[in-house]
Amino acid sequence: MARTAQDGADDTPPEPDVTAAGGPGSTIPEAETGPAPGRSAWDAKRIALTAIGVLVAAFLLVKAAQDFSQFIVVTLNGVTLAALFFVVASGFTLIFGLMRVVNMAHGSLYLFGGYLALEMQNRWFVEEPKGGGGFTLGIGGAEDDATIGLLGWIIPLLLATAIIGLLGVIIQQVFLRWNQGQDLRQALITIALSVIFADQMLAAYGGISKDIKTPSDWPTSITLPGDVRFGFFRGVVVLVAALLIALALWYIIKKTRFGKIVRAGVDDRDMVSALGINVQLIFAFAFLLGALLAGFGGVLGGTMISLAPGQDTAFLLNSLIVVIIGGMGSLGGAAIGVLALGLVDAYADVYLVFGDTDLTNYSILVTFALLVAVLAVRPLGLFGRPA
Repeated sequence: MARTAQDGADDTPPEPDVTAAGGPGSTIPEAETGPAPGRSAWDAKRIALTAIGVLVAAFLLVKAAQDFSQFIVVTLNGVTLAALFFVVASGFTLIFGLMRVVNMAHGSLYLFGGYLALEMQNRWFVEEPKGGGGFTLGIGGAEDDATIGLLGWIIPLLLATAIIGLLGVIIQQVFLRWNQGQDLRQALITIALSVIFADQMLAAYGGISKDIKTPSDWPTSITLPGDVRFGFFRGVVVLVAALLIALALWYIIKKTRFGKIVRAGVDDRDMVSALGINVQLIFAFAFLLGALLAGFGGVLGGTMISLAPGQDTAFLLNSLIVVIIGGMGSLGGAAIGVLALGLVDAYADVYLVFGDTDLTNYSILVTFALLVAVLAVRPLGLFGRPA
């Protein structure tokens, strides 16, 4: 009898699989029956962003047709600004991607590096013009007419970069090493350090904008095809330096043992520790490299733009935006992120003028619109991956 009952149970036709049902009688909500509704919403979002991108491109084409020389200069300004952003943000990306430490003092290291180079240049290498000694008026005084040799820019660059790298290692070893894995505490510590740095730099160097002098033998500008003149330092020195740093970082990350450990640490930090690798030494070297890039960028920025209170927070914000756009721990994403950020910033500073209405003061809103657009399509950034 038991056998008969079992056979009867086996002969019972199987119940329909409600999870696969998609018809009118299905008890599963429509959103769970297939990816079509979700995909259509995702496609609609992409279509909207693509339409906005087409409108922006058409707007830029109109501006280029009106004044092509100005458009070329603005574009080059955006590219060179992106190069400066890359030098600073690549170190931030390396530290954040490997160590999961949002170093909120990164901008302070940038500004302090610039101020150190400026102080060294003024004290050691500024030569008064011949026949000087007369009374001069102006904020810069005789320093504006001073003669600077090549070593007067190179030596402050190297020394300031080395000092900032050492300072970054000290910050990591003294304040952050003992709080590994405590993200909130590390962020608060570095915020406190950035506030201290900002107050001390304001007291020591004042609130007036200053700039690092380029060697007097360097040309002030170069002539491009179409009789377009562009700054020599921006168009040659900064751009070439950023390209060389990008190639060096690519080689370090992709071809060296340290780079393999860094990439492994981005994917699985615990497994790297379990393999017997001295993670603390790797962290210290990564922080050294990131701080060196911040100090180097500070000297470039102080020469290309200027040094002034508030630039530490501005470059920290730009570094955060680059990491968010490119994706955490992605060097290629950082390169694309800085290019987008630099071009958007340059175009918005010039072209947000409509008749008598000048909206260039609101250019920061365009930057955040770029951030929102990227996150709407790629929530983890362009090249970000789940942790």
